[in-house]
Amino acid sequence: MNGKDPQEKDIGLTSPANSSTPEYESDNIDVTHEKLGFWTRMGCTPESFKQRISSNDDNLLNHTLKPRHLHMIAIGGSIGAGFFVGSGSALDKGGPATLLIDFAIMGVMIFNVVYALGELAVMYPVSGGFYTYSTRFIDPSWGFAMGWNYVFQWAIVLPLELVVAGFTVGYWNPDINVGVWITVFLIAIVIINVFGVLGFAEEEFWSSILKLAAVVIFMIVGLILVCGGGPSRGIYSEYWGARLWYDPGAFKNGFKGVCAVFVTAAFAFSGTELVGLAAAEAENPAKALPGAIKQVFWRITLFYIIGLLFVGLLVSSTDDRLLGANPFINVAASPFVIAAKDAGLIGYDSFMNFIILVSVISIGNSGVYGGSRTLTALAEQGYAPKFFAYIDRSGRPLFSTIAILLFGCLGYVTLSASGPIVFDWLLALSGLAALFTWGSICLAHIRFRKAWAHQGHTLDEIPFKAVFGVYGSYAGLILIFLVLVAQFYIALYPLGKMGKIGNAEDFFKQYLALPVVIVFWICGYFWKRTGWLRTSQIDVDTGRREVNWQLINATRAEIASYPAWKRLGYFLF
Repeated sequence: MNGKDPQEKDIGLTSPANSSTPEYESDNIDVTHEKLGFWTRMGCTPESFKQRISSNDDNLLNHTLKPRHLHMIAIGGSIGAGFFVGSGSALDKGGPATLLIDFAIMGVMIFNVVYALGELAVMYPVSGGFYTYSTRFIDPSWGFAMGWNYVFQWAIVLPLELVVAGFTVGYWNPDINVGVWITVFLIAIVIINVFGVLGFAEEEFWSSILKLAAVVIFMIVGLILVCGGGPSRGIYSEYWGARLWYDPGAFKNGFKGVCAVFVTAAFAFSGTELVGLAAAEAENPAKALPGAIKQVFWRITLFYIIGLLFVGLLVSSTDDRLLGANPFINVAASPFVIAAKDAGLIGYDSFMNFIILVSVISIGNSGVYGGSRTLTALAEQGYAPKFFAYIDRSGRPLFSTIAILLFGCLGYVTLSASGPIVFDWLLALSGLAALFTWGSICLAHIRFRKAWAHQGHTLDEIPFKAVFGVYGSYAGLILIFLVLVAQFYIALYPLGKMGKIGNAEDFFKQYLALPVVIVFWICGYFWKRTGWLRTSQIDVDTGRREVNWQLINATRAEIASYPAWKRLGYFLF
């Protein structure tokens, strides 16, 4: 291999020839691996489990993700139970207007987060975890906390999603014990991960196509139903319009309702940042990642906002079915399923339930991927036991993947009499975890820009820039802070307490993620004995991708010569 990927050369972005600091040695492309047979590369032979040996001291993960994989991970990868089912509880708490407002606010936030992540990932293509940006630009102790927070976030999501998948099947046949389905779906996720990153990517690609198609179909059906085109056996057989925005009303539970829906919206957007993690295993991240980042705008506007607009138009916020009878999570409480039933569309509720099942398994698979790659990166930097850095010959982080998969067995705990209590506490651990990750990405971007300017660099030297620059990251960080404040208020004064302060259990079920992060931060400080980095201490050069500016400037000049409609298309897609 000659040190430069021909595809990267075409767009003027290449990889660093060397790196003096292994911690930030981050070329994800120029890696020489053994020549292996097909089934060994697929992880299906005993030989594939042996440790991978590379001629470079570099990223040993595979680099087989195609641009289509990254695009679909960006646009549909994180659409799951938070959107399809969680939107029901959000509608019940805040009403249709609150549902739109909160998801739009979180959409603005996540838009800025992924663009900040895109700028950093193209500039510094790290292996296995964007928490390293926190280590590099903020504080190594905080980086330690964010790495372990992210691992536990996904490790806990896996058993939660397995339980939800089990109850989802119960929609058709409630007589079979949910433990049977937890086992079936856990085995399915294990089989997917046998094939490594390619198994994850292909599963995400096809499941994302299904999820996006289902949302598009729902929006078309929703428009017809709102206009009164539903079958006569349903309630939408005459013009429906926006009547539910007037009675029972657009808002429910006032300001407290607005605050209560934020955490549901955050949970629904969890996993969006995985596109930055997956870029480390792409064939050409410098070329594929910017295009994938742009897709997030469409997911937010088309699929979340418009989809939820129809949810609020078709389903009443006072509908008792939104609460569900299941103490865990009830797919029958999904507003998508409720709207289908009320419309009298035979079989459509089962179709939506099948999509929910696919979504849940997809998020569980993402949990294994995100948790294992981050745990491996922690081990490589000395923040976790060294054996977690083991990469086998098919490119799988073997022991990290096994560790995350073992967490899936926590799903069986929910089968006991105290199962609902365990489920609630697991949900509490994962609820706010993503907000700290997103806030750290924004802060790392702000500090990177400050150090970049401090060392005499200009913005013109950055190959891919966030749309709203550092101001977008400030906006994202402020919004995250406000969401945390709102959730703190709800933790103190929960809904249903008639304005009275809640007890300690109420508080920690809403805010448990904060003390967990603080504990990780303290552990990181005593482990590494490092604190907040001064601007002058931040290294912006080590591991930076080499750039062929002649080609980049030629490309920019070509784009500038496009007609206005074509420039707009390039900007959006």
